[in-house]
Amino acid sequence: MYLLPKEHHTHSGFSLIELLLVIFIVSLVYFLGFSAFEKPEKKKRVITPLTLKNEVLADPLFQGEGTLMCTDECRICYLRKDISSPFKEIKASIALGNPKVYTVDHSDNLYQHDFGRYHDNKICLLVEFYPNGSSTKLILQNQNGIFFLPSFFGSPQKVDSLDKAKSLWLSHTEDLKDRGSYY
Repeated sequence: MYLLPKEHHTHSGFSLIELLLVIFIVSLVYFLGFSAFEKPEKKKRVITPLTLKNEVLADPLFQGEGTLMCTDECRICYLRKDISSPFKEIKASIALGNPKVYTVDHSDNLYQHDFGRYHDNKICLLVEFYPNGSSTKLILQNQNGIFFLPSFFGSPQKVDSLDKAKSLWLSHTEDLKDRGSYY
């Protein structure tokens, strides 16, 4: 058997350093070149008292009008198109807490709602959405505070007290009465 002198041995394969260098270069090209083509991750939808209306209006189940109903201490919410349609569960993160829901009656007193039960679960919230873009006007109180949700004019607001929410309710009622004077 004939052996080549030591200086004539051929190099067969890569050294560990060469292999690591190639992996590093390929990774760098991938992250710099192809990361721009990746789809951005969708922002997770979260329904809170301040985002309730916008999230419902943006939900794929919403078709211009409908009813939102939440059960299980407002951890699960459902939407239906009209009274004859079945409720379908909304696929979003629900952060409404377990709110107390108030409206103001015709005598300008706060009235706390009890919406009854749905499939043996207590209904904690029921909101109607109408084709003109308005919704049920509500006052929600949960562990995070008190929120006034107007029916049409203005944005939902966090307030300091039920009395402040009531005064916003009444001022929005006056806004609606005055709207007819412009026509």
